[in-house]
Amino acid sequence: MPKANREFLKAYEWTELDQHTTDQQKGLPRPELQKPIPPNAQLIDLIPPEEFSLGTTQVIDVILRRASHRRFNQEALTLEELSFLLWASQGVREMDTEDGITYVMRTVPSGGNRHPMETYLSIHRVAGIENGLYRYLPLDHQLVLEKSDPDLPERVKQGSLNQNSGSAAQPYFFIKEAAVVFIWSAIPYRSEWRYHVAAARLIALDAGHICQNLYTAAGAIGAGICAVGAFDQIKMNEVLGVDGEDEFVIYMAPVGKIPG
Repeated sequence: MPKANREFLKAYEWTELDQHTTDQQKGLPRPELQKPIPPNAQLIDLIPPEEFSLGTTQVIDVILRRASHRRFNQEALTLEELSFLLWASQGVREMDTEDGITYVMRTVPSGGNRHPMETYLSIHRVAGIENGLYRYLPLDHQLVLEKSDPDLPERVKQGSLNQNSGSAAQPYFFIKEAAVVFIWSAIPYRSEWRYHVAAARLIALDAGHICQNLYTAAGAIGAGICAVGAFDQIKMNEVLGVDGEDEFVIYMAPVGKIPG
C-alpha cells in the first residue's frame, strides 16, 4: 500500500492536533448543520417518526439476513418507507438551542457531533413524489427538490462506472433500476472546524455509520441496498452540482424492493 494511503488511514497522530489552532479555538463561527434552503424551493413534508407504522422487525433477524442486493423489482417505495430510511440514517432525535447555538442528537454517531454529510436522493420510484434529485433536510425532516432531470437515472448510472450485476450480453444496471439512490456528500469544514488535520478519518468513519444504519433500516422494511464506493468523482459531483472542493460525493447506495 502506498505510504500516502497509510497516512490518510492514520489521519495523523492525535497529538499533532496540539500543533494546530483550530477554527473553533480561534472563536470562528461553527459551520451550519444543514445547507440552506434555496428561495422559492419546492419542499416535501415527510412522515414524522412518531407516526411510523413500520420498521418493527427484530434487530437480530435484520442482522442475520444482512446482504448487499443488486437486483430490484419495479415496486415503488412508499412515502413512509422513504421517510423512515432517511430518518434512520440521518434524522434528528433531539434538538435544543442554547445561547443561540443549536445542538442536535441524530440517529447516527459522528465525531464531535459534527455530522459533515449531506444526503441527496436520485428518486426513480417513490409513490407520490416526482422523479428528480432531492436533498434531505434533517433539521426539518423534509425534502427539497434540487432539480428535475429526466436523464438523472442514466447520469447516476454512468457516474457509478456503469456497474451492473448481469452478464456482458445482458447487463443489469442495478443503480439505475433502484427505486432511489442515496448519494452522500461530505462538507469537510464541518469537521475541520474542530479537528483540523484529523477530520479526514472521522469523515470516512461517519460515512460508514450512516450507510450501516441504512442497511439496517432497509432490512427492517424488506428492502434491499448495496453500498457503492466506486464511482467517477467528477461525474457524480456534477450530478449534484457541487464544487468538488468544499463539498464532494463520498458514498452511494441504491435502495429498492427485492424480488421474491
